[in-house]
Amino acid sequence: MKYLSMISLLASASIFTACGNLEKEINLELPVYQSQYVVECYLEPGENFRLALSKSVPYFEPFPDDPADFVQSILVDSAEVVISHAGKDYVLKNEIDVAYLFSAKKLYNYSLQEKVPADYDNDFTLNITTPDGKTITAQTRLLPVVPIDSVVIEFDEKRDTLARALTYLTDDPGTNNYYRRMLHHNSLDSIPMQDFTTNDDFVDNKKLVFGSGFEFKEGDTVYNTIFHIDRAYFDFWESTFNAINSNGNPFGQPSAIISDLQGDAGAIGIFTGLSYDRVMTVVKK
Repeated sequence: MKYLSMISLLASASIFTACGNLEKEINLELPVYQSQYVVECYLEPGENFRLALSKSVPYFEPFPDDPADFVQSILVDSAEVVISHAGKDYVLKNEIDVAYLFSAKKLYNYSLQEKVPADYDNDFTLNITTPDGKTITAQTRLLPVVPIDSVVIEFDEKRDTLARALTYLTDDPGTNNYYRRMLHHNSLDSIPMQDFTTNDDFVDNKKLVFGSGFEFKEGDTVYNTIFHIDRAYFDFWESTFNAINSNGNPFGQPSAIISDLQGDAGAIGIFTGLSYDRVMTVVKK
């Protein structure tokens, strides 16, 4: 991230003072924003089918006073949503459903009270027909869980009241794997202390190690979660993270969202499976 130090700010202030008033109002003609369909669907074995279908809004559009009205205005109703798998069609209903995703509550407007089968050998196919007759399609497959081998609690030699967590797993060197690592302190409902995606380029002798700082005290609870993700979700998450950072940086370039969706609707978003292992550890000496 680019930033200005206090020294450079003071120097700039001196220059502007010497040059007099250099302020000039500039009117920018922004292009007309074209709204896009946005899809998020995460298939988690043993959980209900759920999908969020909405439309994007201009970045500079005033935010409404009532968040509920805003959410209602961007949700897309009356679409046909079908997920096909192993010769069976799962037709999702246009109804509101709220569920936890990545330790946070997420709202979905299409769902089905049937469980996602734990099938790692056959594809899942998404077909959406929007109210205006456009199509959105995608395909994905559940990846096998990569189990956590062990979580080692290691106390600092100098400050033996603080400990770190080292999370070990075995990676298949014959395949290109991608992971999302989350680390929660004391509760899965809390904001994660770590949340990032990575590939397996840094594997050493088939072992991956994720560490933390010396931030835990005896009696604390540590939740380690390792998601085995595909390349499509890796690219989507990374591009979304970059786009968020660009929005907060006036000197940054706009960042496009990388999507795995097809069809003539020009939608952005993700259709992917969620496979993960989670280990809870109580910090003890």
